[in-house]
Amino acid sequence: MKNKHVAVLMGGFSSERPVSLSSGNACAAALEDVGYKVTRVDVGRHIGPVLLALKPDVCFNALHGPFGEDGTIQGILEYLAAPYTHSGVLASALAMNKDLAKTVASAAGIPVAESKLINRFAVRDQHPMPPPYVVKPVNEGSSFGVVIVKEDQSHPPQIISSTEWKYGERVMVERYVHGRELTCAVMGDVALGVTEIIPTGHSFYDYDSKYVPGGSKHECPAKISPNIYQKIQTLALKAHQAIGCRGVSRSDFRYDDRHSENGELVWLEINTQPGMTPTSLVPEIAAQAGHSFGDLLSWLVEDASCLR
Repeated sequence: MKNKHVAVLMGGFSSERPVSLSSGNACAAALEDVGYKVTRVDVGRHIGPVLLALKPDVCFNALHGPFGEDGTIQGILEYLAAPYTHSGVLASALAMNKDLAKTVASAAGIPVAESKLINRFAVRDQHPMPPPYVVKPVNEGSSFGVVIVKEDQSHPPQIISSTEWKYGERVMVERYVHGRELTCAVMGDVALGVTEIIPTGHSFYDYDSKYVPGGSKHECPAKISPNIYQKIQTLALKAHQAIGCRGVSRSDFRYDDRHSENGELVWLEINTQPGMTPTSLVPEIAAQAGHSFGDLLSWLVEDASCLR
């Protein structure tokens, strides 16, 4: 371990750059603490020559958003024959596309909410489905561009069709599922614990509730019935395997138990590059399962490969 040189890839040029820098610096420091030689790499357009000069043994992928978790950087690393952490080209691209990921998950028997993919200008004049519903960019993370339309909203959200919108021409419109926000991490072929996310002072688990300290409360493990807990673990592992993920992933769910304990449970999406910031969920879930932050990162480094 002490002789292994790890290049931590961070930053990049997506809207999630600040999150990636936070993740990358936290991971770099922890990897140094457990004995790896670490080089921090702020990824730019000329990452190929940079890595060819560095010649790291492993690239730890701490990038988030387009170019970092959509198969793009993974393809570059495959060409360079540079072993890397997390999922490979196909799984990364598939998971990043919310609509296609839901198609694969549904085919695997995982419950998903009804949705449709439309041009953003189709939202301008009339509701694309009866409210309540959620409008999401197809290829973004960290809740960027997510808009919730409530039951009593008479007009569709105008921000989607305005010049301020910067998240692409196609959007996914999905039936809003009432209830609790739950998430489950998978490490290799093992589903770890389930956490409930309770936003503090926010209407939903948005960017600030994800990354601002105090923006949300995490119940780890989630206080839900054992059968629902186990069902979430089963579905998270099934999604991880159906989409072809490697390393660590995190699946997000909505659970509507307003009327009964066996209420509606819906899979929302899978994250192949979960955040590794001080407020991130996966390090917290892993710790609850007995894996320290250093142990988790070491496992990811040792799991790294090409042809993932």
